[in-house]
This record gives sequence, structure tokens and C-alpha cells, in this order.
Amino acid sequence: MNFLLNYGLFLIKFTTVILIISIFLLVFMSGSLKKKNQNGQLHITNLNEDYQQIQTDLRLAKIPLQARKNWLKNDKKEKKRKLKIEKTAIKNGELKTLKPTMYVIDFKGSIDAKEVESLRKEISAILSVNQDGDEILIRLESCGGVVNGYGLAAAQIQRMRDCGLRITVAVDKVAASGGYMMACVANYILAAPFSILGSVGVVAQIPNFNRLLKNNNIDIEMHTAGQYKRTLTILGENTEDGRKKFKEELNKTHKLFKNFVHKMRPNVNIDSISTGEYWYGNNALDLGLIDEIGTSDDFIIKSMNNFNVIRINYIKKRNKIFDCLVDGINKLVNSFLIGLLTNIKK
Repeated sequence: MNFLLNYGLFLIKFTTVILIISIFLLVFMSGSLKKKNQNGQLHITNLNEDYQQIQTDLRLAKIPLQARKNWLKNDKKEKKRKLKIEKTAIKNGELKTLKPTMYVIDFKGSIDAKEVESLRKEISAILSVNQDGDEILIRLESCGGVVNGYGLAAAQIQRMRDCGLRITVAVDKVAASGGYMMACVANYILAAPFSILGSVGVVAQIPNFNRLLKNNNIDIEMHTAGQYKRTLTILGENTEDGRKKFKEELNKTHKLFKNFVHKMRPNVNIDSISTGEYWYGNNALDLGLIDEIGTSDDFIIKSMNNFNVIRINYIKKRNKIFDCLVDGINKLVNSFLIGLLTNIKK
């Protein structure tokens, strides 16, 4: 029995050391690679053209082989006719009569909200060229994360709203916690029936190894200037006063979160939806968290009648090995959170 206990203690120590070393390596590698990966590029895709090409391919697949030549010939004539109309409009200074633009932004947020940097560049690019009648669609997917990161993401979306752009957020899978903080800045929110929304709450947890260190006669010293410079620690001995102050800070953050959501969506009963709970799309509609049940695909297809739909995506240069490792960790964490939320709802 003593052998098993000692072996178990050894495994805990070994795992802890490996975890700490791994964290330091990731931080070091991240810092050294940031300087090399600062540059990126905007990728622009005309979704109208992509969708029309899909339609063309499917129509041709349904037409007998002998009739395809005539269809392609007629289609080419129609495209030339439309192009001639557009050229005439430009020549006569009537470009403003053409369709306005709907810009599509994809945001898949991780715990550390590192995607905000790309979001900032995408939004800045849009604001430099937007015209009257243009709108924004954000396809949002996030379980939330750090408060300051998602607060900045929400502030970036607010930049577009302050410029008079109408913003629609589409949630196909999940917009929880910080993800919902971003979503509620929009003028209009639509979500799939089984998407997960809400979690207007704050959570924080840290491990504490103090007893393990004491049992192995390892002392930890920490000196601070300021009563609450540190409240809870990983290695030191936590106090009731520190715990109380830590909870107070959580409650302050929660209050800020509630006030923000209530300001953006004043018709919701903020006390009933700020319990930290999650809801599926249909229930979220009843509570006023969203405005419509639907998917981003349907919204885009409908919008093509009135808008030139353009997807804009800022892609940073990446170190493939390091980023694959980080992305893998983020995907595991996000999958775990989504699975946890689903199990809770069941």
C-alpha cells in the first residue's frame, strides 16, 4: 500500500513538473514567434459568385449532355448583357444604384481570444471603404474566455455600429459567456434551433498545491505591496480574507457583464437570464436573447437578392508546428466545454 501511495505521489509530482515546463515552453515559443508572424493578408471572397457557380454546376449536372452547350451559350450571353449594364452605369456615374455590400466576418473564438487581432484588422478594412446601405454579418462561434479579450472584441463590433452599419450576428453552434457578450452588440441576432446561448455569468478557478508542498517541506514566499495585490495563489496558503476579496471581484465583473447585456438588449429580463445558465436557440428566442431562429446559410442566400455579399478574412502568417499544437489544445478545450454544456442541459 505504501508503495502505491509513493508511486501515486511520484506521478503527481512528475505530471506537475512536466505541465509547468510545457507552459513555460509554450509562453517562450509564443513570444519568440510573435515577432516573426506579425504580418498577414486580407482574403476577400465574393460569396455571390461562389453560390452562382455552385448553382451553375448543379444545373449542368441535371441537364442532358447534348443540351449543355446551348445552356452555356445562353448563360454567357446573359452575363455579357449584365456586364454591359454595369459598365454603362459606371460610365454615367450611376455606380451608387448598384447593390450595396454585405460584409461577412467569421469569428471562432478561443479561450484567450487571440482572434481579436484579426477581427480588428477586418473591421478596420471594412470601415475604410463602407458606403451607405452596407451591412455586416458576423458568423460567431465561441464558448467565451478571458474578460478583457472578449470585452475588446465587443468594443471592435461597437465601432461598426457607431458608424451606422447594421450588424447581424448568426450563431450556428454556440455563443456563450464572452461569445454572447459579442453577439448582443449586434442590431439583430439569429441562431440555429439547437445552438447554445447565454451564460451571462463569471467563473474563475485555480489549483492550489500548498498542502502538497508543505508535505514535502517546500516553503513558498510571496511579498506584495498593497493589501489585495494577490488574493488567491497557486502555491501559497490562501486565506478567507483573500477568498472573500476574490469573490467580490467576480461579482463586480458579473455586474458589469449584466449591465452591458441589459444596455444592448433592454427588453430582456436581465435578472432571469444572468444566472450563468445556457439555453438552446428556441428557448433563447422566448427569453429575448435572440431575435430569430435560422442559420447563417439561409440568411446569406436570402441576402444575395439585395446585396453583393463579400466575405473578408484576415489570415496571419503562421508557424505550422506551433500553431497546430495551440489550435489542438484550443479545440480540445472548446470541445470539452461544448460537451459539458450539452450534458448539463440533458
